Amino acid sequence: MLSPRTTLTRSLALLAAASFALVACGDSDPGEAARHGDSSTPPAERHSATPRLSLSYDGGILVLDATTLEQVADLPVDGFVRLNSAGNGRHVLVSETGGFRVLDAGTWTKAHGDHGHHYTAEPSLTEMRFGGAEPGHVVVHDSRISLFSDGAGQVDIVEPAELLRGNPVATTFTVAQPHHGVAVFRGDGSVVVTRGDDESRSGIAILDKERTEIARNDECPGVHGEAAASAGRLTFGCEDGILIVDGNNIRKVASPDPYGRIGNQAGDHGSPIVLGDYKSDRDAELERPTRFSLTDTRTGELRLVDLGTSYSFRSLERGPGGSAVILGTDGALHVFDVESGTRTARIPAIGEWSEPDEWQSPMPNLVVQDGVAYVSEPASKKIVAINLETGAKVVEAGLPYETVELAAVTG
Repeated sequence: MLSPRTTLTRSLALLAAASFALVACGDSDPGEAARHGDSSTPPAERHSATPRLSLSYDGGILVLDATTLEQVADLPVDGFVRLNSAGNGRHVLVSETGGFRVLDAGTWTKAHGDHGHHYTAEPSLTEMRFGGAEPGHVVVHDSRISLFSDGAGQVDIVEPAELLRGNPVATTFTVAQPHHGVAVFRGDGSVVVTRGDDESRSGIAILDKERTEIARNDECPGVHGEAAASAGRLTFGCEDGILIVDGNNIRKVASPDPYGRIGNQAGDHGSPIVLGDYKSDRDAELERPTRFSLTDTRTGELRLVDLGTSYSFRSLERGPGGSAVILGTDGALHVFDVESGTRTARIPAIGEWSEPDEWQSPMPNLVVQDGVAYVSEPASKKIVAINLETGAKVVEAGLPYETVELAAVTG
């Protein structure tokens, strides 16, 4: 639980070289791109939004045009980094040594009345930073980004729109003991945060907007991961089931096995059902599961489905209509109806693969955006885009490196 000594502070994050300027409809601001990052090239107006992808590799981050898969930038970065979309169509949160750094993917849309203007610029790593030691989970929920720094036990809450304006102010608090945790901001100002220390994790607590604990559940050993479902419900995975948060009520749903770990989940705001992984071998050094879980947050029903092949924690996504999309080690995308648990499609995507022993190693990654599944294949240094409605491969491209993580922005 949070210590009584926990303090709520207001801290101003480091800004980019200067603030992001808003320009009037039809105006051109040659200095806008420079203020976002290092480029002096003015932004170019486009006829439509330009989605982009970011892929990490050992030594940097690639930025691609999501429509053509052509390389837009190659940004050098030291050390192992992780990538998460900031939820504002433009920025990516980069977890690096010492905290979270903001990547400007260089694509955005500015609304003007009943229409928008679309721009692109050179991608850049900005000077906007948040968090502390060992940056971990990033969650975008209810128009806020929650950043959890495992080594510091620090939670930073940022409004995605503030990144666009260039003046992001983080609301920061610390938990009693640092641990590998996660926090989720809710629209009423409350935060759901995991409980634990550097040796174990036990459950979650709900904190009101003053960060006073109002509810707790410690029946979730090894709590890990989160997802959001319809009606504002949240889930958190356990080594023996899953927790469902509905308002300020916390419900434990037990796994059908004594050890049935749900550690990674994927939700859809239009669906009451959460997709999760499922591992049942407590003694396995690295279990390669072949079953996955579907949890109905309305009823608490937990259904296990046999995929017929194994998958990794980077394999779970949601597709059109709230469908479950899983990248199997057979190289195919498996699409399921989450209400019935029935497979509706099997779409060949890449070659067969196996999850590496080290989770930081390059492995295939799946991201779905606007009905298109993007699948990276490090072994062959390529990426493919597949239309999930038709099953057709839209485009494929080679990559200069074996990539690790993948994030997408809409532009």
